[in-house]
Amino acid sequence: MFLLSPDTEDLRFPPVELASPEGLLAVGGDLRAARLLEAYRCGIFPWYNEGQPILWWSPDPRAVLFPPKLKISRSLRNTLRRGVYAVTLDTRFRVVIEACAAPRPKSPAGGTWITPEMLDAYTRLHELGYAHSVEAWRAGELVGGLYGVALGGVFFGESMFARAPDASKVAFAHLVRQLEKWGFTLIDCQLPSAHLFSLGAEEIRRRAFLGLLAAGLATPERRGPWRFDPDMQVC
Repeated sequence: MFLLSPDTEDLRFPPVELASPEGLLAVGGDLRAARLLEAYRCGIFPWYNEGQPILWWSPDPRAVLFPPKLKISRSLRNTLRRGVYAVTLDTRFRVVIEACAAPRPKSPAGGTWITPEMLDAYTRLHELGYAHSVEAWRAGELVGGLYGVALGGVFFGESMFARAPDASKVAFAHLVRQLEKWGFTLIDCQLPSAHLFSLGAEEIRRRAFLGLLAAGLATPERRGPWRFDPDMQVC
């Protein structure tokens, strides 16, 4: 395990091949924008609980979704066609990440890994045009959404929330279709979950992920704020 200092301008990470079997690569450092962006470019992300030092991960295998492989179930397709939710981009970033950080009844001790310093760090990335949010609305109320980071042709999904049935899935489906239209080739889902697998995510080896990441980073960046194309179709 490697220790990172917050008091240095050297933002380099150790090679991801040196991560533990669980994917833990390094401890410490800070969440300044330059370090976060360097981490994502190297296939690394921060994930830790409040009270812990910053933990940096690069798991093998890696959960990803290729935009053309998005799965839309029959019930979700029906929800999309009925227009139950209005969906927007980059209109309430801070509100979305705060909703993602709210304690969840099914999580251990109702805790969250989105610490106050993470809230501030990703809000800064949003202000710089790298982090983006998707919002799902019903009757003028924000009921679901997600946020993540975009570099080149790769979107790194961070977290999502839902306060109404299928709200986060609707937001995700809109985002994936828009990213596909913009030429994004990869969505990094980081860690596997049944929820993501139901939407078309799959696991690939880290070496394959790093190759796809390098190719995606070679494409021009689309820095925010983002808006949906008027003619964008979800299903």
